[in-house]
This record gives sequence, C-alpha cells and structure tokens, in this order.
Amino acid sequence: MEIELKTVTIDGKRMAYTNQTEFLVQVGKNRSAYRTRYRFVGNIHQAAKYYRAINVGHGYKKRLYAPSMNVPTIAKQVT
Repeated sequence: MEIELKTVTIDGKRMAYTNQTEFLVQVGKNRSAYRTRYRFVGNIHQAAKYYRAINVGHGYKKRLYAPSMNVPTIAKQVT
C-alpha cells in the first residue's frame, strides 16, 4: 500500500497527515475519560463531519483526536 501525504487547514491551522493516520471522535462526561465513538483512517473530512454532528450538553465533552500526530487533539468542546 502506498502512503500519500495530504494537507488540510482546520481553524486556521495547517496540518499534514497520511492516508493511514487514525482519527478518533471521542465523547466523555464531566471528569471521566473519553470513550471512542467513531474511528476513521485517512479521512479527516469524514471524521470532522461526525465530530460536528455530536451535540454536547449537561456536562458532556467531545474531541477530535489523532494519536499519531505531534499535537493529537485537533478539536475539543466542553460544556
């Protein structure tokens, strides 16, 4: 399998990833740990779409996370 390098701009930040980068959409409540709801490999656009579709409230939190990146938390929202 050939590795492709891709770039994208999210919230004014430019980042590079490959077609094998793992993106996790995670949800947690209050002070508890995050739990993975969705996992995408190499498709940040689909991961961001699912991240935006999750409504949080009443102490819930969500994040878009890529464990293999230098700065793994791409987006985060806490209520």
